Amino acid sequence: MSSYTERAKQSHTVEWLNDNAQVLSITLFFVACMAFFGALSESFLTAGNLLNVLRQAAPVLIVAVAMTFVIMTAGIDLAVGSTVALINALAAIMMANGFDWIPTLITMLVAGAIVGLLQGWFISFQGIAAFIVTLAGMSILRGVALYITAGYSIPIKDQPGFFWLGRGTLAGIPVPAIIATLFAVLGFIVMRNTRYGRRVVAVGSNLEAARRVGMPARWIVCSVYMMSGIACALAGLLIAARLGSGSSNAAVGFEMQVIAAVVLGGTSLMGGRGSILGTVLGTLTISIIGNGLILLHVSPFLTQIVTGVIILVAIWMNTRLFGGGFKIGKKG
Repeated sequence: MSSYTERAKQSHTVEWLNDNAQVLSITLFFVACMAFFGALSESFLTAGNLLNVLRQAAPVLIVAVAMTFVIMTAGIDLAVGSTVALINALAAIMMANGFDWIPTLITMLVAGAIVGLLQGWFISFQGIAAFIVTLAGMSILRGVALYITAGYSIPIKDQPGFFWLGRGTLAGIPVPAIIATLFAVLGFIVMRNTRYGRRVVAVGSNLEAARRVGMPARWIVCSVYMMSGIACALAGLLIAARLGSGSSNAAVGFEMQVIAAVVLGGTSLMGGRGSILGTVLGTLTISIIGNGLILLHVSPFLTQIVTGVIILVAIWMNTRLFGGGFKIGKKG
């Protein structure tokens, strides 16, 4: 009986390790990065620097949580950076023309939802590949942002409540970090504990099978792009609130950071598997790498190269070592 119990416990442990292999791997990589930069830079582990990392990582984390749902449906959203820039610019223009920040915020969230919904409609109901639709969206939305701003930065004035969203603190914690954390917790709950989350996984695993058992598969695909649009709107607002201006040049390269964070966190590009916790760790890892390299006085021209190489190696190791689980106690 004792031997049977021990084997059952061992089997349960192996199963748990297999299920959480990729999250464990990004956790180890995150800790290793923290230790590395902490050892080489005295200012890296200071409270002020870490809080600054959290503030700057917040917009990426918000969009990365939504992108996790998108990629879990075997999709992709390349237009997130352009959507952030468009909302960023529109919000600044509205407030520069006398609108208060609260109606501006609500309007921009609705605008983000509409942008995401339109892209989702082309993908799910018109059968156009997500890569093509969002690639076109990336160009169109950035172009609209450039057109309405004429390439200039739009300053935001006399909106202290709005600025608090990007620059304020609560109990010493940056407000953007708190908002991003709440968004991540909401995403975790939706994915793990709701029927909608289970349907997203099912659609990503096999869309046709999900449709045949009665799931509104097309609407589910459409909805994740709408979620992405809302997340982009929130991120664009937080960036505008922190910088005190809106610009069509905001969030350049943003989509690469977001996608890298999601994939680094263990979400499969093939769909059907993902982790919000992994996405959070992936986002923080990318943020501390960038911050650490700056503190080590690495040339800004080399920072992107070094960051890209580190991310590529980490994802490669994640895929090669943990892609099929630990395989403990299994033959063949």
